[in-house]
Amino acid sequence: MNTHKLVLRLGIFSLVIALFVLGWQANSLYGALNSSDLEKPTYLSLLSQNEPKEVPSPADHIKQEQIHVFDDKIIIDLPNANWAKFTDSNSMDPLFDADANSFEIKPNSPEDIQIGDIISYKSEYATGLTIHRVIETGEDEQGWFSIVKGDNLTEPDPGKIRFNQIHGILVGVIY
Repeated sequence: MNTHKLVLRLGIFSLVIALFVLGWQANSLYGALNSSDLEKPTYLSLLSQNEPKEVPSPADHIKQEQIHVFDDKIIIDLPNANWAKFTDSNSMDPLFDADANSFEIKPNSPEDIQIGDIISYKSEYATGLTIHRVIETGEDEQGWFSIVKGDNLTEPDPGKIRFNQIHGILVGVIY
């Protein structure tokens, strides 16, 4: 009779453990299926509480057919391109710094400038050209404008940037 009670207790204990594990597995599966990020593995959702947010990237101003890669060189067909130079302001770190080589194109109209683009412009608040990212565009009683900000700055540049102030759109940085 003692053996019978021992087997019964072991059976009940095993059943409780099995139900616990089954419940845990079912809860994990339910949580994964109800997640808003179905394409992401569950362990990534659990580990990354501070995921990077989507921010606008520059528009594709250079198309693939304009880029020709050879064994000994790369040729980019880009009419009206100019070199862009930078001062050591750190406002666009880590994208580029004073020694970076880059080139830009002259936009033909405000429609050529998209949120996420990096533009060079003349401002009454700084000497020379400022090169910062477009974070907003709009229209007001004076026409088209953009709001810009350095990637490494917390606040946008002062004032609205008008199309006639824009010198170019940065389309390449070469490190």
